[in-house]
Amino acid sequence: MKKIRENPWFKLATNVYALIGIFFVIWMVFLDTNSLMIYLSLEKKLSELERQKISLEKDIEKDKKTLIQLSDSIAMERYARERYLMKRKNEDVYLIEYADSIN
Repeated sequence: MKKIRENPWFKLATNVYALIGIFFVIWMVFLDTNSLMIYLSLEKKLSELERQKISLEKDIEKDKKTLIQLSDSIAMERYARERYLMKRKNEDVYLIEYADSIN
């Protein structure tokens, strides 16, 4: 029995402060509402949202440039023809598809 009591693991397992400390660490890492696991998942989500924000800011800049270009009526007409296949009343529109562009 004396050998068991002199073992460092037994001393650690019977130390009240060590047991309370281990319980506290387990509580903070896994069980608390602000646990490390929740914190890591929120950090991952935050980084994903920041990447999405950067992407959306780039899209906003591109749209601002398009709006500036569309302030001219000729450019707006060209954009409508190319993007939305619009036409004037007396025009016919023909779509030409190449063999390599068809899936």
